[in-house]
Amino acid sequence: MLRSLRIANFTAFAEADLRFSRGLNVIVGENGVGKTHLLKLPYAIMALSAEEGRREAGRPTKAFLQRRIAEKLVNVMRPESLGRLARRRRGRQRCEVGLDLAAPDETIRFNFATQSASEVVVDRTPRRWLDLAPVFLPTRELLSIYPGFSALYDAHHLEFEETWRDTCQSLGAPTLRGLREAHVRRLLEPLEHLMGGRLVLDRNGRFYLREGGRNMEMPLVAEGVRKIGMLARLIATGTLVDRGCLFWDEPETNLNPKLIRGVAEAILHVCAQGVQIFVATHSLFLLREFELLLLDGFRDVRSKYFALAQGEDGVDVQQGSRIEDVDPLLLLDEDLAQSDRYVEQDER
Repeated sequence: MLRSLRIANFTAFAEADLRFSRGLNVIVGENGVGKTHLLKLPYAIMALSAEEGRREAGRPTKAFLQRRIAEKLVNVMRPESLGRLARRRRGRQRCEVGLDLAAPDETIRFNFATQSASEVVVDRTPRRWLDLAPVFLPTRELLSIYPGFSALYDAHHLEFEETWRDTCQSLGAPTLRGLREAHVRRLLEPLEHLMGGRLVLDRNGRFYLREGGRNMEMPLVAEGVRKIGMLARLIATGTLVDRGCLFWDEPETNLNPKLIRGVAEAILHVCAQGVQIFVATHSLFLLREFELLLLDGFRDVRSKYFALAQGEDGVDVQQGSRIEDVDPLLLLDEDLAQSDRYVEQDER
């Protein structure tokens, strides 16, 4: 679990100290204020730690991390060089990052300068690797491009974020069997109800939605259903069961309101099972759905909101446990202004 993220001089942020909920964390703001950056930065560091843990790379060392952190950040965020992620300001030109995780021996702190190319400077080295990889879901679904994507990415230089490859590998993991299978089946039931079928992966490496004994190809399935399908698959493989961490960038993209409602419900179903979830959005509709669901049916899910707004010295971050605690929510201004214009026009 990610407890907090402290940053200074990182991309658009002069300084920020974000304290997260163990449940749902919603980052809101207009386009261009750095919502996705606040997802990708912790994801990259946590994913790197889990990758090395799977390889049984031995205990983390400062020298090893200084190179690998730089590589992962560049592969995930795709700057031309590492130093491009450091915000340029007069008198202070180093980017500082600190992640506090569930256990004190997992905490990591590092920094790098605007001229840094291939290494960071590690200020605090974790004493062990993470034992569970986080998941990052981009704005588009990946089930329809899954066949062969990971192999293609690893064999060729592709201008795709490494998050796509990481997620495809998680989607392709084998499903759970044995004692935990019954538990997973209970978790999948509400998601499969939303999808109207069950997600299956055939021997040729293609995903289908099975409805009434017939398979429907992923490109023919509605995109909102495919997005819910990614969640269902990650539960079926055990990646998001009882614990874990999910980062989802603008899940509402390309969805109509009915499907947005289904995605919001699916997110909270997963969150209620002990998975920590981070969502970046600028959708008023999605925010309202979260609020309605948290008040009715998901009262036990803890939540926290982070509002980003452009300030005089970079992007400011406000945070609160309720949407009403975060002011101003600039992303709502245009939606509310449109409602006012509509009412005024109707009254004429």
